[in-house]
Amino acid sequence: MWRVELTKLTSQLKVRVALLACLVVPLAFTVLESTQSSVPGDTLFGRWVHESGFAVSLFLLAFTSQWGLPFLVAILAGDVSAEEDRLHTWPLLLTRSHSRAEVLAGKVLAAGTLTLAGTVLLAVSSTLSGVLVVGTQPLVGLSGRLLAPGAALAATAGSWLSILPPVLCVVAIAVLASVASRNSWVGVVTPVLAVLGLDMVAQFSALDPVRPLLPTTGFDAWHGLVRSGVYTDQAWTSLVVSALWVAACLGAAAAIFLRRDVVE
Repeated sequence: MWRVELTKLTSQLKVRVALLACLVVPLAFTVLESTQSSVPGDTLFGRWVHESGFAVSLFLLAFTSQWGLPFLVAILAGDVSAEEDRLHTWPLLLTRSHSRAEVLAGKVLAAGTLTLAGTVLLAVSSTLSGVLVVGTQPLVGLSGRLLAPGAALAATAGSWLSILPPVLCVVAIAVLASVASRNSWVGVVTPVLAVLGLDMVAQFSALDPVRPLLPTTGFDAWHGLVRSGVYTDQAWTSLVVSALWVAACLGAAAAIFLRRDVVE
């Protein structure tokens, strides 16, 4: 079922376009920005995008983790279950020699696999584009000290790696919305609104004690990696919190899907 669902997803034009954009957009941005005299100095690492290729990758990481990745998840996972309701294909799908649990697992694994693939494409394209167009100059870290090219590359790779758990958490939220609503639009819109809403909630200082428990807090865990004195506590917390959210969302999706009458 994993292979079947991967084939179904990759055959869709919107999925192919989304994955292609993950590869092309960072390169286009890097080339265009290199021709500009000004820099986005009011954003994280924006002031250094002409000074180090690693700054380009980290600037794009900060932007895509807040805006690009929720839309990527919406495209790849938001319609993964609701599509069968929309097309009325559940009777055909569930007459095959696979249980409901296997069908749902295949859909979840396919959505997660393609989302991780898109994130990796973004990471590789952003880093290679920055290195090829700007160069491998030392990077000014968040502690204010220069990171040598080797250390900057390791910090950049670790930073992209650290966002994978919260990305999978957003995938789980999208799958739950798709299963529970049985509506494609709800499944697509929910992950985007969830990320935006949780980001807004995290801005309230009164919620400081619960902020580490929000799934989107992990998108900032990489800040502790791009500095001379690396700290990983937030990244490990994000891993645990994301695992709990993924388990809760997928558990709820499974409970809903396995108990309802989907053959209509």
